[in-house]
Amino acid sequence: MEAVSRYGDWPEHVVVGLVLLGISAWRGSKRWTRIFAAMLIACALAGVSARVVKITTGRSRPNVQTEAGWNGPRLSARYNAFPSGHTAASTAFFATLAFASWRIGLGFLAIPLLIAFSRMSVAAHHLSDVVGAALIGVGVAYFVARRTIP
Repeated sequence: MEAVSRYGDWPEHVVVGLVLLGISAWRGSKRWTRIFAAMLIACALAGVSARVVKITTGRSRPNVQTEAGWNGPRLSARYNAFPSGHTAASTAFFATLAFASWRIGLGFLAIPLLIAFSRMSVAAHHLSDVVGAALIGVGVAYFVARRTIP
């Protein structure tokens, strides 16, 4: 679970998205080029949204023993638990694919689920952190898919 948590963040999603975007553009598929571009946009928007909420709320991580709870705006990573950025970005990335092509994308939604469990397993997030992040990710994916994918 530590490896999933370590490699399940936005940089890995961006690399995969850029490779797929390049392949689809090279093959001349306008539809899949739009889908992969939308996935990258959704990943970025969800990551930024989660980061803003995370800094604003100041929720302590499960492994922080003192001052546990909601502490208001904080820049320290120890107080940036809600929501999970890993989960928000991954959910937005793969939910956009599911909104574009549910037959292909539905199976890939297991990846953000695995990432969410890994974040709780390494004591980086509470259950509510990953649930809130998943909601942000799905919301952003829906917003982006409705506006970019025909």
